[in-house]
Amino acid sequence: MPSQLSDTILMIRPVAFRRNEETAENNFYQQEIKGLSDVELQTRALREFDAFVTRLRAEGIRVIVVNDTPDPSTPDSIFPNNWISFHEDGSIMLYPMFAVNRRHERREHIWESLRSDFTIGSIDSITRWEDEGKFLEGTGSLILDRVNKLAYAAVSERTHPDLIDLFCDKKGYEAVVFHSYQTVNDERLPIYHTNVMMCIGEAFALICADSIDDQEERKATIAALQNSGKEVIEITEAQNNCFAGNMLQVKNTKEDRFVVMSEAAFKSLSADQIKRLEKHGQILYSNINTIETLGGGSARCMMAEVFLPRKN
Repeated sequence: MPSQLSDTILMIRPVAFRRNEETAENNFYQQEIKGLSDVELQTRALREFDAFVTRLRAEGIRVIVVNDTPDPSTPDSIFPNNWISFHEDGSIMLYPMFAVNRRHERREHIWESLRSDFTIGSIDSITRWEDEGKFLEGTGSLILDRVNKLAYAAVSERTHPDLIDLFCDKKGYEAVVFHSYQTVNDERLPIYHTNVMMCIGEAFALICADSIDDQEERKATIAALQNSGKEVIEITEAQNNCFAGNMLQVKNTKEDRFVVMSEAAFKSLSADQIKRLEKHGQILYSNINTIETLGGGSARCMMAEVFLPRKN
C-alpha cells in the first residue's frame, strides 16, 4: 500500500534568492520588496529558510538540505518540488519548466546525493516538452492522492493537459482536471500552480473551491475528494492569497503527523479551520514572509517529498 505521507523532505538552501522576473510573467503572487539590496534580501531569505528547517527537524522530521550554487543563477532554487519528484518504486521524474532560468535547477548532483541512503532506480525525464512549449511543474502542477492514484491538476501555462495525461499514463494515476482563478485588479487570472489552492493529506483535503469558476468542474473535483474518503476543508480566496492553500502534511520518524504551512497562512485561518486541521496532525508553521513575497510560493513549494525506498 503506497503512503500519502513522507518522513523525509529535500530542501535547497538558497545562495542568491531574489524575485524571478521570468516567473513573474504569470505568477501574480510575486511582489517586490523596496528599499533593500539583493544582498539584504538574500540574507533575510536565508534566515527564514534556516529557521524553517530547524523547526521541522525539531519535530523529528528528516530534512535533507542541499546548498545551491551561485553559478548558474537560479533565484527560485528554493522551490525544488517543481522540477523533481521521488516515488516509492525508486523512480525519479524530472519535469519541464516554464521559466528558462528555472531549468538550470535540474542538477544531477542533487538527486545523486540521495544514493547513499536511498535506492534509486529509473530516472524518467519529460523535459523535452519544453521545446514544444508544454510544461508540467512537478507537484506544483500535480496534487497527488498517492493512495487512491488520483492526480488533481489546475490547467495553466505551467500545467499542460497533454502532460497531465502523460504523467498519469506513466505512473498509473487518474486525472481530475479543472481550471482555477484568482481575482487580480478586478480580473480573473489563472492560478499558476495547483498547489497554491489545494492540499491533500491522508484523510483531508484543503481547497479553495471558490477559485474553480466552472460549477461542473467544481462539483466534480469536490466529489472526487469526498468519494476518496477525504474530509474537505474549504478556504476563501482571501485566505488563498495568504498561501493557506500551500500546505503539506508530513510525518516524523515516530509516525507523528504534522500539517506544515507558513505563518501568514496560519494567521489567515479561522478557529474552526484550525480545529479541523488539528484532527490530522500538529500544525507547524514558520515565518517565511520574504520568500513568499518575492518568490510567490510558500511552505509546500519549498519541500520535495522523498518517497524513495530507504536502504538499511
